[in-house]
Amino acid sequence: MYSEGLGYRKIALKLNSYGIKTARDTGWTNTKVFSILKRKKQRDERVEELRLREYPIVFTSFEFKYYD
Repeated sequence: MYSEGLGYRKIALKLNSYGIKTARDTGWTNTKVFSILKRKKQRDERVEELRLREYPIVFTSFEFKYYD
């Protein structure tokens, strides 16, 4: 909704009109919508950073020991 041009207050009004509750079973406000979208953006950035990170290749000696 936000990417379509709706503001935080209008998104909160729509969610409340649909009867969608928050995790704490309360109504939506513009600040709650802002917080949710901010955390989503932060999470997406962290995931993308991990996805693009290059990990070093480490070769170690690997052996099997069989005990009778």
